[in-house]
Amino acid sequence: MKHIIRAVAGVLAALACTAAVAASYPDRAVTIVVPFPAGGTTDVLARHLGKALSEKWGQPVVIENKSGASGTIGSADVARSTPNGYRLLVTATHHIINPTLLKDTIPYDTKAAFSNIALVASVPNVLVVNKNFEAKTVRDLIKMAKEKPGSINFGSAGIGGANHLSGELFAHMAGIKLTHIPYRGAAPSLNDLLAGQIPMMFDSVPGVLAHIQSGSLHALGVTSKERVPQLKDTPTIAEAGVKDFEAISIFGLYGQKNIPGSVLEKISDDVRNVLQSADIKEKFAALGATPGNLPQPQFDAYVNKEIDKWSEVIQQANITLPK
Repeated sequence: MKHIIRAVAGVLAALACTAAVAASYPDRAVTIVVPFPAGGTTDVLARHLGKALSEKWGQPVVIENKSGASGTIGSADVARSTPNGYRLLVTATHHIINPTLLKDTIPYDTKAAFSNIALVASVPNVLVVNKNFEAKTVRDLIKMAKEKPGSINFGSAGIGGANHLSGELFAHMAGIKLTHIPYRGAAPSLNDLLAGQIPMMFDSVPGVLAHIQSGSLHALGVTSKERVPQLKDTPTIAEAGVKDFEAISIFGLYGQKNIPGSVLEKISDDVRNVLQSADIKEKFAALGATPGNLPQPQFDAYVNKEIDKWSEVIQQANITLPK
């Protein structure tokens, strides 16, 4: 009986200690590492989030840019740090793609090294075609591609990026063969699309919205599960004929594995809270982004599912980075 009493007392003491840690978090500055250069979308989103959290917590939230190697340098830095919630990571879809695309060089096991804390934002892409392209709907495009496999080219900002993988997933789920044309960045690929050198590509809604509105490009479908406000008359690709299709760019908040559960829950809840403010929604909308609002367990399951999904796409398409 004494052993049972001591065990129960030990558990209660541990719970009280954990609760105390969460109640006092944060009691000093928190650093958010962005593994990309300052000024990009990931950095801007992280700074908006950091400012809102600083105001909520009454503590400084410092943004630290540690770029290089497709985001793996800054990510590795966070993975190696103390799991106490004071050094966090905001990164983009690279976090989900890198485990397979960089499997020979990535210095950590993504699933084993990180806690998936919160969805910061999501950005849908849109399938666009040149105004003179014959296909005017997703079904038209699929029909053409099936009649002449591999004859339709699609451009992207580079091998392994979100818009490249969106195209590969689309081809796989539609049962067609497309030919990928990689460019050195989004601007050159968009220029060739406008000029008719390539007929189609996937790009972010903000990146091509003006060209859709001017009539230079035609939007066939958005890649999210739901229609987007900026293109309310454009169906989702799932609605347009490719059932269950979804390919969005996400920006997430991550921490080291083994952050105390109560601290993890507090960070997640506080992030979800600040992301629903009118100010954040307005600032994110200017970037074409929708603030996240997933409970931590759901975000955790989502990230792991996305890693597996894109791993399958990369392997099926035999995508490798140039040496």
